[in-house]
Amino acid sequence: MSMSEHATSDPSRTPQPSPAAVSEPRVPVTTLVHLVRHGEVHNPEKVLYGRLDGYHLSELGHEMAELTSQWLAPRDVTHLVSSPLERAQETMAPIADKLALPVTLDERVIEAGNDFEGMTVGSNPKQLMQPRFWPKLTNPFRPSWGEPYDEIAARMDAAIRDARDAASGHEAVIVSHQLPVWTARRFAEGKRLWHDPRSRECTLASVTTIEFTGDEITDVRYTEPAGRLLAASTNAVGA
Repeated sequence: MSMSEHATSDPSRTPQPSPAAVSEPRVPVTTLVHLVRHGEVHNPEKVLYGRLDGYHLSELGHEMAELTSQWLAPRDVTHLVSSPLERAQETMAPIADKLALPVTLDERVIEAGNDFEGMTVGSNPKQLMQPRFWPKLTNPFRPSWGEPYDEIAARMDAAIRDARDAASGHEAVIVSHQLPVWTARRFAEGKRLWHDPRSRECTLASVTTIEFTGDEITDVRYTEPAGRLLAASTNAVGA
């Protein structure tokens, strides 16, 4: 028997792995994704502005954004995402400034599509009584007047999970809009997506936090950093 064969067959001579080479069981990391609704928009005519350009934060909306940025500033945020619409980017601006982080614009977190975009249904609901609008009101569970809830949920969930991966073990912020944030929350909580819009817990400049442990959603929390300013807001139309 050769020496090399003897060394291989002798258990006492078999190389043992070093402690560093022994793999430890991987503990899933906790990652938070904060969904921020933009601040108040200057919209004196109460237009349902949807995805229209040219709608910016009001002075009060900028104050709301500032308070939300102060709430987020001390947190372990490493990744920022914003809807491309002006009001979302303006809400993100003080957050990005305080955290000194770049912002990724993501079409997946944009406002929901709405066939009544540009109308003043918020101040004059009687507009919807016109016969030409009736086909748009046939199915509130879909809804028939705009982007289906399941499509909103799918795009938001994909964007949220990408943000979670980018900030793995830390925190991410996504600035979006009321209906996409509320739909994402209901989807995360395993609830039906159709709902009464009056029941939405998603005020201006609010934060809905989705907690992940690994890939699993383990908690959903809600806070209103700009809560003291909400009473002064008179314009939440258009989300």
